[in-house]
Amino acid sequence: MRISPRLVGASLIAAVMVAAILSVLPNFPPRNPFAAPSVPRPARTIPFTDVNPYGANFFLEGEAEEWKVEKTLEMAHAAGIGFVKQQFPWEDLQLSPGPNGYWDNRLNQSTWQKYDDIVNLAAKYDLQVIARLDRPPAWTRIDNRHPERPPDDYERYGDFVYDVVKHFKGRIHYYQIWDEPNIYPEWGDQPPDPAAYTRLLRIAYQRAKEADPNVVILSAPLAQTLENSSRNMSDINFLRGMYAAGAAPYFDILFANSYGFAFPPTDPPSPERLNFQRVVLLRQIMVENGDANKPIWFNEFGWNAAPATFSPDRLPWARVSEQLQAQYTVEAVQYARTHWPWAGVFNIWYFRQPGSIPPDRADYYFRMVDPGFTPRPIYNAVKDVATKQGVAVPGAYAVTDPAVSFSGHWQPVLSKKVVGGEYETSSQPGDNLTITFDGGGLTLDVFRAPNAGQVYITVDGRVANRLSDQFQGRSVLTLSATDEEAPIAVPIVDGLSAGRHVVRLVVGPSPGPSHGEVKFAGFSVSPADPSAGRFRTLVIALVSGATGIIVLLFGGLRTSGR
Repeated sequence: MRISPRLVGASLIAAVMVAAILSVLPNFPPRNPFAAPSVPRPARTIPFTDVNPYGANFFLEGEAEEWKVEKTLEMAHAAGIGFVKQQFPWEDLQLSPGPNGYWDNRLNQSTWQKYDDIVNLAAKYDLQVIARLDRPPAWTRIDNRHPERPPDDYERYGDFVYDVVKHFKGRIHYYQIWDEPNIYPEWGDQPPDPAAYTRLLRIAYQRAKEADPNVVILSAPLAQTLENSSRNMSDINFLRGMYAAGAAPYFDILFANSYGFAFPPTDPPSPERLNFQRVVLLRQIMVENGDANKPIWFNEFGWNAAPATFSPDRLPWARVSEQLQAQYTVEAVQYARTHWPWAGVFNIWYFRQPGSIPPDRADYYFRMVDPGFTPRPIYNAVKDVATKQGVAVPGAYAVTDPAVSFSGHWQPVLSKKVVGGEYETSSQPGDNLTITFDGGGLTLDVFRAPNAGQVYITVDGRVANRLSDQFQGRSVLTLSATDEEAPIAVPIVDGLSAGRHVVRLVVGPSPGPSHGEVKFAGFSVSPADPSAGRFRTLVIALVSGATGIIVLLFGGLRTSGR
């Protein structure tokens, strides 16, 4: 076979030209013609609602073996759970008055140890703790017939809250103040008293913020009940009483219980019915009292799946099948996230218990995982949905969105200046975060301030095309400024094709002598450009054609040489 010298020269020239063109094109992945279009999502502007909505209730303090605590949290993480609602009983922590009360002389060890271990293991599996603070020790009351009864002096509870928040500063950011004060058992054989609970809440809120101004305080969830008597008060009337007593300034999130009983998630709210949507009636009270910009999180949420052999008198939460339990749980979260912009975290009741609830009780059948670690259908249904989160589509996002993953020593700071109500801060070089998104571009919301630090940024492992400064293959964004601190939007990248992309931000050194602080307030994603990648695809086609000619050329030369 003979090859024309002109063909050889033309082929080589074409290959060189194509290579030169490719060298100056933006180095982004080619557009995937089969990728789903990016659909903008509505912004979640109410603080603490742009979050992973899946949480669950746990009983980790009752485990005798640490491996079971870790196994439980490992399974929760694998299911996409983001929040651990865990009780921190006062009676278990402070055995006597004063700072020395946090030491167990019988065991010769700190009473904090067990709870430190729980919090540390939760952090290991990227789970955030919501700490429930109640159950006073006997030394706080004269009447000890009921362990749930509040202390005689509410200021003692305030001291306890201060101690807990100070001890876990930087590790726990969410605290629940008491539990179900509108019913007889949880208020200790006293008539329900919204004003008294509001006084307790105010003291706890002020002492918690004194210990750590950036903790988030959740009000006590109210039991769902229609009763109004000397023993119990309906959740609706109790919440009205709280607002009348001045509770509004003393909680950041309204915590609510929301069982479904025998009704589907779409069953409408009614003052005369207990169902999942009863929470809408609580929301109306919040709006009436000027609290519309606060979210609602769900403390105990779910459907009971006791066996059909249980008689009605043994089913205080009614019952559904395990298949409906799984279906309703997922559908309820999806419905709320679509229809209720004020809805945040849904703590399923419950994840797993250590064997303290026997199978002959209906509450045994709320579990997501058996005591022996066998997952139930509800576990698999939640896992199927929750683990698919974490990719941001076009829209605006808070730092708490599951598309953001933090590593290092980042700390949240509450702020009314930013979407979502908080930003994350770090001054430790090497701390980093990643944002996973599907869109054409990304803008970071950050703070510029005197002596602020630098950040190194890559997009899909490459430099960002909207930032001009570079260092060792990474883009550099300097946040220091001579004027006052202010949040700004900084475009990082644009012109991306549809498909999954990852932005990585690493905290760098300060231009000054000390470590500069980096404050990350959120981000926004822009839609992909439908034409992105077309020219590059054309060039790749030319490359393929030229390569074919060259292969043919050298293949022929090899043949003719034999």
